[in-house]
Amino acid sequence: MNRDADTTTQDTAPDDAREHEPRKGWRRIAAVAAIAGPGLVAANAGNDAAGIATYASAGSQFVYGTLFFMVLVTIALVMVQEMAVRLGAYTGKGLGALIREQFSLRLTALAVFCLLLANTGLVVSEFAGIGAAFELLGVPKWAVIPPAALLLWALVLFGSYRWAERIFLIMSLAFFAYPVAMVLGHPDWGQVGSHLAIPHIEGSQAFILLAVALIGTTVSPYMQFYAAAGVVDRGAKPEDYRLIRADAILGAVFACLISLTIIIATAAAIGGTGPLQSAAQAAEALKPVAGQGAELLFAFGLIGASALAGAVVPLSASYAVGEAAGVERSVSRRFRDAPLFLGLFTAQIILGASVALTPVNVIQLLIGTQVLQGLISPVVLVYLLVLTNRRSVLGAAANGPRYRIAATAVVLAVAAMSTILLVQTLLSWMGWA
Repeated sequence: MNRDADTTTQDTAPDDAREHEPRKGWRRIAAVAAIAGPGLVAANAGNDAAGIATYASAGSQFVYGTLFFMVLVTIALVMVQEMAVRLGAYTGKGLGALIREQFSLRLTALAVFCLLLANTGLVVSEFAGIGAAFELLGVPKWAVIPPAALLLWALVLFGSYRWAERIFLIMSLAFFAYPVAMVLGHPDWGQVGSHLAIPHIEGSQAFILLAVALIGTTVSPYMQFYAAAGVVDRGAKPEDYRLIRADAILGAVFACLISLTIIIATAAAIGGTGPLQSAAQAAEALKPVAGQGAELLFAFGLIGASALAGAVVPLSASYAVGEAAGVERSVSRRFRDAPLFLGLFTAQIILGASVALTPVNVIQLLIGTQVLQGLISPVVLVYLLVLTNRRSVLGAAANGPRYRIAATAVVLAVAAMSTILLVQTLLSWMGWA
């Protein structure tokens, strides 16, 4: 009797295991979908109007020449975003709060103030991007920017963090327009594969400055503030870290893949024609070569990208200021509970939309914000590295020896490139370059 029972158990156990394997797989996918959010949203927000213009300019100016460099940038973004979400998951605090606790209040105030100024300029460019994209579709910007600002403001003011995050993730679907536009451009896949695998470096000042711009627009300080704060706002715990880490890595890789498709799309259609001044100009340039479908897809992607960044950029500044000041900060709170956090978000939305409605020179505005981003980027990344190295902050989750070396190399490289961009922009302003 016992032998039969044992035999029955042995015979049925593999079948039961096989039946449970698909279920386990679906449960894992569902778990990843449930925790996914801050990393993906933060990384995708980096593909904003300014980012799209930079990637499109890389394709139009140097064809496929920057593809390998973007592979290196992807590695840098993965490491930086992973460190940011690890801090949020294991400490339960955002980057601004940790900087305030671990470093000088004056240095913290300076970094946060510069971040606020730079982000406000970026908010203007995001609303300008929304207006420019709709103008490609024949809709004037004055009819689009005010309702867009109202919708983004209401999304944050009257929703919970979970609800707002899901909307942000839905906005991210607009980025799939760029791979389709890339295919419509009929690129030379052999050249694409070659430039992805083999380093291509040019010694010209134009190539170096564009490389710096690619780093600056891909690894932006506000993304680290939002990623860490988003993890905290959604109530993630240390035991959630594996899924949070997967979200950060997948988000960074996805965002950079979209960046690559933008470069390839413009390279295939208008490569070698010279630099572009805006994402809208890139969309218009695609029409006679890749067809109206590619132009419309590019415009659609620009709308989604600008709308996503139009919410995430001011939120990151609000998180940073709220954390540095030690006050309530959460999308799930009401105005009376978090007046500084939500009031600052509201002010940035109003100012950004209002300035975007004027005949502002968006290119000059972006140059100004790049100066500020170049100023704070090395500071924020050094703070991020030091915090993740400290066992007093992260305990056993602190950077190990090998990771510390790799992360230090990444931070130093990004800081050096950001410094070059800052110096070059200042020299340009003064007419010396």
